[in-house]
Amino acid sequence: MDREEKQRLIRRLTQAFNRIDGAYYYCARRLGVEENTLALLYALDDGRPHSQKQVCEEWLIPKTTINTIVHRMQQQGYLTLRHGDGREKTICLTPAGVDYARTILKDVYAAENAALEAMLAKFSAEFISVYEAFADELCAQFRARMPQNGRQRGTRD
Repeated sequence: MDREEKQRLIRRLTQAFNRIDGAYYYCARRLGVEENTLALLYALDDGRPHSQKQVCEEWLIPKTTINTIVHRMQQQGYLTLRHGDGREKTICLTPAGVDYARTILKDVYAAENAALEAMLAKFSAEFISVYEAFADELCAQFRARMPQNGRQRGTRD
């Protein structure tokens, strides 16, 4: 495969990633929540407690953003913070938070399930493993090749 064809394939993948991100952004706006609030509710809706650090790392949300959302949702009565193992506090949905999350996520889950069913009718479930493997490899390549601290190669301080 030549370089130009590889670039076309990468561009298609990048556009697909961006369309998925855009779809969740659109959903959040239609549901009246911020995109990162939707992501936090999604992360917490698995019924297990999560630390802020864990949510930041798994969902790629800046720590200051998570802190702001957690503080606001605590004031609204949707979240509590509990001391877990070590220094990290865990974020837990309150009963009101569980109800709120289920209300917000109901249509998101329905759309996701319908899309997954359509995909599974066309492709095996392996497409998800391939997608994950590509994401892992791309992240590893970026970490290995990108300059540290935002400095571009060939520039001076």
